[in-house]
Amino acid sequence: MTLTSNLLRRLDLTTLRLFVSVQEEGTLTRAAAREAIAVSAASKRLVELEQAIGVALFVRHARGMELTPAGETLFTHARRVLLSVETIGLELSEHAQGVRGYVRMVANLSAIVEFLPEDLMAFSQLHEQVRLDLEERPSGSVVKGVQDGWADLGICSGDTETHDLQASLYRRDQLVLVMRDNHALAGSKVVAFADTLDFDHVGLHADSSINARTHLAARSSGKSLKMRIHVPGFDAVCRMAQAGMGLGVIPSGVYEAIGRSLGLTAIALSDGWASRELKIVVRDVKGLSPVSRALYDYLAAAEARAESKPARKKK
Repeated sequence: MTLTSNLLRRLDLTTLRLFVSVQEEGTLTRAAAREAIAVSAASKRLVELEQAIGVALFVRHARGMELTPAGETLFTHARRVLLSVETIGLELSEHAQGVRGYVRMVANLSAIVEFLPEDLMAFSQLHEQVRLDLEERPSGSVVKGVQDGWADLGICSGDTETHDLQASLYRRDQLVLVMRDNHALAGSKVVAFADTLDFDHVGLHADSSINARTHLAARSSGKSLKMRIHVPGFDAVCRMAQAGMGLGVIPSGVYEAIGRSLGLTAIALSDGWASRELKIVVRDVKGLSPVSRALYDYLAAAEARAESKPARKKK
């Protein structure tokens, strides 16, 4: 009996879910509880799976279980299989309700706050029977999500390594410095980031591309970044800046959406890295479903549409 035929006989969705859960939970006991399976039954399933494949999938330690190289390969495929099954169910359900398509997206925080609300609303008005599922992740996780197949398309920072994915421009934005209107820098029109390093800063979480840019800029200037606090999102950055905890670096669109109403002052950064691009990433444009391709094409043309609109006069 070939390995393929043996796998087809032994492999089932329950075992795949269990296998993925063991990797994600770190121990067989927690994975069995998550999947509502007895530990003895879960152990038997994993042993039978390893016997069917002919190689060990985990290294067993006293404190948990760790994937072998063969296990890592199976984990990648198992996630894709489970996602495909989930997508089948979702799409069939949507069709039963009269919805003609389903697109799973993952995007970084900047895209979600600055641009996607209006862009997705406009797309939905053109395609009323398409269901959109959007999840927020740091740019590196956006790439991984598309690579692993649990997202149809993603939007990430332009400086993110995209590996073998296909990427195209989505939007351009500008980072600005926000602060209370009584801050020592509040009277400036433009400031170099290096000139802000004597003051306290409020920063995003460690996985944020903005966090990486600001730390790199500080090191390049030969100074350290006086990070007073890390927070999970742009709203928290603005609120901390409003409370006087420090300076914040956020996209200009976020300032218009959140910071201005809080009474914050925004100052342009003169540094080249403050001008950014956001890009759309997919595994293969030609391999997208019709509805995913329609959304991809719409978002890929968003910057051109924005540039063609007449600039709004400031009141």
